[in-house]
Amino acid sequence: MSAGTEDALAAETVRIARISATPIRLDEHVAAIDDPRMGAETSFVGRVRDHDPDARGAVSALEYTSHPDAEATLHAIALRAGEAHGAIVAVSHRIGRLEVGEAAVVIAVAAPHRAEAFAVCREVIEDIKRELPIWKRQIEADGTAEWKGLGG
Repeated sequence: MSAGTEDALAAETVRIARISATPIRLDEHVAAIDDPRMGAETSFVGRVRDHDPDARGAVSALEYTSHPDAEATLHAIALRAGEAHGAIVAVSHRIGRLEVGEAAVVIAVAAPHRAEAFAVCREVIEDIKRELPIWKRQIEADGTAEWKGLGG
């Protein structure tokens, strides 16, 4: 297969794979995966919550930072899962300071059937947690902060 054909197939499978310093919107991701060949859509939104099992007190914000290769890694994660199940994927991860309630991760998946759509969505979020070179600094209400690494 030629490089041009491979690029076209990757673009068909991965509609969005973005590391973003600006807010990410589910509706943009759902629109990106709209395809009449697909019979099922799933989505996942990971939001900053006001608590964490490892925190000593309430969480007030998270600060995310990424490696320069993070977007390429995110694309590879989405491509691998999408191709394995014949699905279309749109995924973004925020960086910068996020307040409680803001979306940190948004994933939308379209697949021929619901089982594949759910499987791809789950694979993408689990692989993000394991592989994506993004770190977070958890800020608690009392001002204390702690860095978390990959998988944190």
